[in-house]
Amino acid sequence: MGSSKQQSAISKVTNLLQEWDKGSKVVRAKILIDFIRQNQNKTGPELEQEFAQAASLFLTRLTAWLRLTYMIGTSLNEQLRAISIFLSASSGHKFMAEFIEVGGVLTLLEIIGLKQAKEDDKLESLKCLQCVANAGRKYKELICESYGIRAVAECLAKAKSEETQDACRNLLLMLAQGNFKFEVQVYKGLIALLPCTSPKAQQMAAQSLRVVQPIVKSANPSIVEPLLNLLKTLHLEVQYEAIELIKELMDYEVSDSLLKGLVLLLRPAKEDLIRKPEILDDPDVPRINAPLPVFVQQAAAAKTIGILARESNEIAENLIQLRVTHNLLYTMGNMDYADSQRQASISLEYFCRTFPIVDEHVHEAMGDNLYDLFMSNPEALYMHMNHIQADILVSNKVNIPKTVETVD
Repeated sequence: MGSSKQQSAISKVTNLLQEWDKGSKVVRAKILIDFIRQNQNKTGPELEQEFAQAASLFLTRLTAWLRLTYMIGTSLNEQLRAISIFLSASSGHKFMAEFIEVGGVLTLLEIIGLKQAKEDDKLESLKCLQCVANAGRKYKELICESYGIRAVAECLAKAKSEETQDACRNLLLMLAQGNFKFEVQVYKGLIALLPCTSPKAQQMAAQSLRVVQPIVKSANPSIVEPLLNLLKTLHLEVQYEAIELIKELMDYEVSDSLLKGLVLLLRPAKEDLIRKPEILDDPDVPRINAPLPVFVQQAAAAKTIGILARESNEIAENLIQLRVTHNLLYTMGNMDYADSQRQASISLEYFCRTFPIVDEHVHEAMGDNLYDLFMSNPEALYMHMNHIQADILVSNKVNIPKTVETVD
């Protein structure tokens, strides 16, 4: 027969389990709160000691109640926090196995996809999933096999709180690392996030792609279009991440497609330049005249081209063969959006100072007066240019087929 201390512990646990089994929602909520307060950061053996080697009996009750009530949200946050104590316990592999055996991972993934679930509940569910992913490769594979990548990516796109989005991003990165079987699937999931409507999700997806790209080693061609479309954004943090990702992709097989796309963005299609008639606007609604997204994209493309050219002469020469000079001059003549003119002028100045053949063609296309004005202060050229000079730039015929010589 055990000692009186053991008997006391067994009696305490028995009473607790009976109280849980017979208790109302309020009683169970109180039990959960007490458990969370008393058992934070405990190891597996410490939890077993607390429950007289019967901790699994309490975990079984928790998971059963979770599966019965997660759709209606009864004490959902407390249930998830209590479960995470078991899942995060060091030397608590037994608890992890028991939770997975009853379909715990699927339940967690369903919670983050529920429209009616609160952001706090989704966050706690994501923390539990992180505990599972932390347990090793086979657990990461289990999450992925349960369509977890799609569920987490959709949660990231739709989440209303930055904390939830951050938890989604961290979980996706965990699933991509040390998980050879599903790393490409995570990569494709992040690409699918680029066109979503949440700027924060777009920023996190582009950030994460910079981490995952070296892991998968090969760039998927489907990344080109949504990445270039990110340059339309008015959110500078998103544009920054997009440009940084474009820079890193210059070492991959999609580099030529990206360069061609950037050069083409300098000359928007006519249908993209048509504004909707003002009569369709509600006169009673305050309106801010934002630039057309296509002009924002044009300015960002000109800026990116300048950045890429400065980083590599080889890239700069490729851009020149793609008629970047012709298109930059066209953009400089865009009187509708000053930032397009300014970014194009800054980028073109670099090409002129680095490649004599570009300088020669630009000088010829501009004429002496405009060329001198351009080279003296390219950033301010748009403020001193008249419509006739702008028309000259727009209608330029510059074509430089090959470039070899550069200026040191």
